[in-house]
Amino acid sequence: MPVESASAILPRIPVRRLCVQQCRIANLLDRDTFSKSDPLVVLYTQGVESKQWREFGRTEVIDNTLNPDFVRKYILDYFFEEKQNLRFDVYDIDSKSPDLAKHPTEFNDFLGQVYCTLGEIVGSPASRLEKPLGGIPGKKCGTIILSAEELGNCRDYATMQFCANKLDKKDFFGKSDPFMVFYRSNEDGTFTICHKTEVVKNTLNPVWQPFSIPVRALCNGDYSRTIKVEVYDWDRDGSHDFIGEFTTSYKDLCRGYSQLNVYEVVNAKKKIKKKRYVNSGTVSLLSFNVESEHTFLDYIKGGTQIHFTVAIDFTASNGNPSQSTSLHYMNPYQMNAYAMALKAVGEIIQDYDSDKMFPALGFGAKLPPDGRVSHEFPLNGNVENPYCTGIPGILEAYHQSLKTVQLYGPTNFAPVVNHVARYAAAVQDGSQYFVLLIITDGVISDMAQTKEAIVNAAKLPMSIIIVGVGQAEFDAMVELDGDDIRISSRGKLAERDIVQFVPFRDYMDRTGNHVLSMARLAKDVLAEIPDQLISYMKSRAIKPNSAPPPPYSPGPPKTELCVGLGLSKD
Repeated sequence: MPVESASAILPRIPVRRLCVQQCRIANLLDRDTFSKSDPLVVLYTQGVESKQWREFGRTEVIDNTLNPDFVRKYILDYFFEEKQNLRFDVYDIDSKSPDLAKHPTEFNDFLGQVYCTLGEIVGSPASRLEKPLGGIPGKKCGTIILSAEELGNCRDYATMQFCANKLDKKDFFGKSDPFMVFYRSNEDGTFTICHKTEVVKNTLNPVWQPFSIPVRALCNGDYSRTIKVEVYDWDRDGSHDFIGEFTTSYKDLCRGYSQLNVYEVVNAKKKIKKKRYVNSGTVSLLSFNVESEHTFLDYIKGGTQIHFTVAIDFTASNGNPSQSTSLHYMNPYQMNAYAMALKAVGEIIQDYDSDKMFPALGFGAKLPPDGRVSHEFPLNGNVENPYCTGIPGILEAYHQSLKTVQLYGPTNFAPVVNHVARYAAAVQDGSQYFVLLIITDGVISDMAQTKEAIVNAAKLPMSIIIVGVGQAEFDAMVELDGDDIRISSRGKLAERDIVQFVPFRDYMDRTGNHVLSMARLAKDVLAEIPDQLISYMKSRAIKPNSAPPPPYSPGPPKTELCVGLGLSKD
């Protein structure tokens, strides 16, 4: 496969999308001595080529119960032509640390796991797969139940608010602590949890906070489908008291605030026992509003341009470019890691920039003729116009710079981050978005200044990709990434997570297939850009401009699947 086709293997349209949702767990192993387990389920996906397991997402923790009902769901692309391996790990969580590996036995007890593929779920009868949980010798850990349901392409979000009146009193020494649980009905007559409200303490007349939920999560595109709502009195030990339930539909909720959306909360068991029983209170819809969720492509179609800037590390730790051991060595038969990373990312992003003119910067070098050290110099030598024509232009400017500058140091990121931030600050209307690619080999020298620059840049239409090349330790880069802990500077948290870091060595193909290495790298480092762009637009209430409808092109309709998960004891 020629190098030029690297980006061609990346864009694929999924046959379906899978919404993975942890529905229920029954009779889990109890590892706690004085209370019940606090379960959580972690979903891992495996790379097609690398075979490395990466955490895709996790449910919320539900305290003190062996029969939890999880709300959180995850959407996975499903490709018919790939074997997509999944792993579900179940833990009893007794630590606040997000790192399950830190205290695997003392604070986070392992309760079992199961392996499967997306194809197994889809191909099972009625798209329902059952497998025994394993992973603990000599223990029956239960059975995991995976079910799939096809979803529509509804992008609407419904925002609603409820209140209740005269709910049953369940607490002996006080009033109830009510909360509501919403369920979507499935094709087979079962129900899947889709939302839990917060608990309102010590009242029989609660007013819950407004909440937003995808319409497809409520009704799967069928506006007449039943929505069941259960009302509970919260108890600290997890044995929540059932107050009653009612049913509605998306079609009914769309009527908004009216007498038609006042519901009697009924406890069927209580109704059978008491002849004069009327209800256990009422629930009223206070407000209902629907808005469409805008996607990355909506903004691109509306004219948003993505501007790509690359910054390359010219510090001495890279080694003498004339020697084959250098990370900057120009092998006549293959690209070095810097060139591969630049080409892999740039060839994807360039499709979203109409003029294909890209600023290319260097840092950490002594420049001719006076030997001054610079951390923000144009690779083409033109301070007034640092733009290069396309990715080939950047590569050419990079090659020329290696012949003219002297590798020096230290490794400072803040100047190039602030350079791009100045441009981003000038255009905050949603018409442009800026992506900075930093390729580096070493440990960052200006950590405090870089963190401050990133915190300031998080307010702007900007994302930062950092690719580490070579065999150095990149622990500090993980801190900048901010996936687990949001980056902060001088006590101020970044408004958004805008940094994605990856070490290039993790993507090198063992067979020497550089095209595959580049494809893997680009796929991972660019994965967060669409969500980061959308998060900026949402934070500024910027909607995409309207665009003319695209020309008709025949092809299969896009569909989605929702996968539900439940656990039970054998």
